[in-house]
Formats: sequence, structure tokens, C-alpha cells
Amino acid sequence: MTTHFITAEIDCQESPQELQNAIASELQKRGEPLRWAVTEADDRARKVRVEAVVTTDDLQ
Repeated sequence: MTTHFITAEIDCQESPQELQNAIASELQKRGEPLRWAVTEADDRARKVRVEAVVTTDDLQ
């Protein structure tokens, strides 16, 4: 198992629950999220920046 620090830009959603679901979905593509946080929000671009720590299996 390997841990990785990643950043992602996510489009803003209509509700906080939809945003949380979009973040979880994007992070799952990159590994198993251990923790994440929204670190920046851009109202004009309608995007949020997320920083996360994810794990991936070394076996392929």
C-alpha cells in the first residue's frame, strides 16, 4: 500500500451533498481516500480545489 498527496479541481454543485458526492467520486478514481479538505473556492470559475491523501495497492 502506498499513500499519495493529491489535488483536484471539482465543479461546484447545486447543494453541499452533491458537492461531497462529486468529491468522493473523483477521489475514488485516484485511490482510497484517507482524508480530504476543500482548500480553495473560486466563485467565478465555479470550482473548488480539494487536497487529499489517498492510498493505492502496490499489486497490479
